[in-house]
Amino acid sequence: FSALDRPVLEDHSHGAHKEGQGDDCQGPEAVSAPAGLVPRSSPVSPESLMREAISLVPSLLLKYQMKEPITKAEMLNYVRRSHQDYFPAVFSRASDCLRLVFGIEMREVDPSSPSYILVTSLGLTYDEMLSDKQGMPKTGLLIITLGIIVVEGNCASEQVFWEGLSMMGVYAGREHYFYRNPRKLITEDFVQEQYLDYRQVPNSDPVCYEFLWGPRAYAETSRIEVLKHWAKFSRCVPRFLQSLVDWASRNEEEGAQA
Repeated sequence: FSALDRPVLEDHSHGAHKEGQGDDCQGPEAVSAPAGLVPRSSPVSPESLMREAISLVPSLLLKYQMKEPITKAEMLNYVRRSHQDYFPAVFSRASDCLRLVFGIEMREVDPSSPSYILVTSLGLTYDEMLSDKQGMPKTGLLIITLGIIVVEGNCASEQVFWEGLSMMGVYAGREHYFYRNPRKLITEDFVQEQYLDYRQVPNSDPVCYEFLWGPRAYAETSRIEVLKHWAKFSRCVPRFLQSLVDWASRNEEEGAQA
């Protein structure tokens, strides 16, 4: 988290969508985000709006970790003055990134400010980040794993499961920038928390394993809610995740050279 907790200050289905009402993924290739907020003739490019959104994410994650609300005025401190007129588009992208990559939603608590609190998505209570101050929220990955299982008919073979995660650069035998050791996180931590059931396929030869939902997943969310998230994830998460990794890596390199 050290590379992501430094603010960038230069010249300068909840409440989150009131700043930018678009529900579609607002990726770098989008012409406007949300529709109508960034004219086609705008001197501000979609790529620069994405960069502003990515630079806003660390301050939002810090507020989530501290369980503190954040106001629009505070967020504007992390957006370059040249982009502040486009704050609704920046806000929309940052909100999508939090929800899809990290499983965190922004909910408006005071429209007059406005101010927001950050909570885990889909009613899930998994909050691993608060016990690991150097880590990142893992709820987004948890939701994605639940989605893979639902899409595969409520039971995913281990091979298909990891093939699905590879779409977003998450591999069983490779350390991940945000998720550290994905295999341990999924087959041990998520299983111990009873969100996943990881079991040997009966009578399999050679021995193979499969993933199912655990009892805590059934108690806290639903297949429908997970599928709604999955529908958006399949188009957006890989791009958001790669943008975050690139941003963090650049900041670490700049810090090392300073």
